[in-house]
Amino acid sequence: MGLASAPFRPASPSDRTGPGDAHWLRVAREAADDLATDAVAREQAGKAPFDEVSRLREAGLLTLQTPTESGGGGADWPTAYAVVREIAAADGAIGQLLGCHYFLSWSARFFAEPALATQTEEWSAAEEWCWGGGFARQEPPLMLARTSHGLVLDGRQSYTTGVLVADRLAVRAVREDTGEPLAVVVDPACRGVVIDSDTDTFGQRLAAGGSVEFDAVPVAADDVLGSLSADEDFLSPRAALASPVGHLVSVQLLLGMAEGVLAEAREYSRTGHAPWHPAWPVGTPHDPQVLTAYGELTVLTRSASALADQAMESVQGALALGEDLTYDEYADISALVAMAEAAASRAVQESTTRALDIIGARSTSSRLGLDRFWRNARTHTLYEPAAHRLRDVGDYFLNGAHPPFVLPA
Repeated sequence: MGLASAPFRPASPSDRTGPGDAHWLRVAREAADDLATDAVAREQAGKAPFDEVSRLREAGLLTLQTPTESGGGGADWPTAYAVVREIAAADGAIGQLLGCHYFLSWSARFFAEPALATQTEEWSAAEEWCWGGGFARQEPPLMLARTSHGLVLDGRQSYTTGVLVADRLAVRAVREDTGEPLAVVVDPACRGVVIDSDTDTFGQRLAAGGSVEFDAVPVAADDVLGSLSADEDFLSPRAALASPVGHLVSVQLLLGMAEGVLAEAREYSRTGHAPWHPAWPVGTPHDPQVLTAYGELTVLTRSASALADQAMESVQGALALGEDLTYDEYADISALVAMAEAAASRAVQESTTRALDIIGARSTSSRLGLDRFWRNARTHTLYEPAAHRLRDVGDYFLNGAHPPFVLPA
C-alpha cells in the first residue's frame, strides 16, 4: 500500500454515473503526475507559476467547487481537500496556491448574502478566475474609506499568496469610520493596485507570493462581501466555520508534503541509486535502521491523517447543518481542526527532515531536489505556527474557551 495514496471517501452511487469524487481525484492525480515531472526544475527556476495555473485551469480544477448550475464541478470540501493534498504531494507551493484559491473563491458563501455569493461564483466560473490574497489580520491594516466618489482602499499587504498570478484578490480591510473588518474583492488590474514580487522566501517559491500596494483603489458595493468581525454577537457560527475550513486546507497541504517526500525517498531507497550517478552507494532497503525510520514516519503521518479525516468529517457535517449550527458545536470542530493542524505540522517537519537523514549525504544533490520538501514545509509552518494551535487546544481542554476566530495566512 503506497503512503501517498491516502484513504479517500467511498464513491456514492451518483459518483459512478457522472463526475464526482472518483473523477476529480483521478484528474488531480493526473495533474500531480504532470507537475511532478518537472517539479525540481521549476522550483529551482522560481518563476511566477503562470504555466502551472494554466495546467490547473485546463484540468478544470480552478472551478472544482463552483456549483454545476454555475458552470463548475460541483464538488464538496472533502473532494477539494483531497485534490489539494494530491497536488501538494507533487508540488507543495502549487498545493498552497490551489488551496488558497479554493478557500478564497468559496469565501463569499461564508460572508456574503446569498444573491451576492451566487453572483460572485458565477463570474468567477465564467472567466475561470484564479484567486489570491488572504484574510489574516495584519498591522497596519488595509483601510476602506468612503469618499465623495465612493469607497476606496488604501494600504499595503505583505506576502499575499497567489498575488503574482491572481485574477482576483480577496483581502481583509478595516472600515475607516467604524473599525469593522470586512472581506473585500479587488481586481489586481484595477487602477491604484501595484504588485511587488519582493517576497524572497527560501520555500514555497512557486506560491506566487508578493506584496500589494493599494493606492485609493475604487471598490464597488458588490466587491464588499461582508463582515470579518470575530464578535460572536455579529458573526454567526456558520460564518465562523471559515476559520476551521481554511485551516483544514493547511492540514491537507502539510500532509500532502509529508506523503510526497516519503514517496520520493522510498523510491530512491528501492532503486538503490540515482540514474545520473549510479556509482553512489545507498543503504539496503532491508537495513533495520532504515526500516525503523520509515516505520516511525509512516505511523506519524498516518496518525495525523486519521485525525485530519475526523476533522474533515466534522467540518462537512457542520456545513450541512447551516444556520442550525451552534457556537458550542463550532468550538468542538475548531478545536479538532487545531489538533489536526498541530499533528500535521509535526508529521511534515519530521518527515521532511528525517527523509534527508535516511538518504544521507546524497540528499544534498540539487538534481534530486529533496530539500524543496523541507524548505516548503518549514516556510509554511513558520507562517502557520503549530504552537498557536496547541495553545488554543489547551485552553479549550482546560478552560472550555472557544478557539478564536482566526483566518489562515
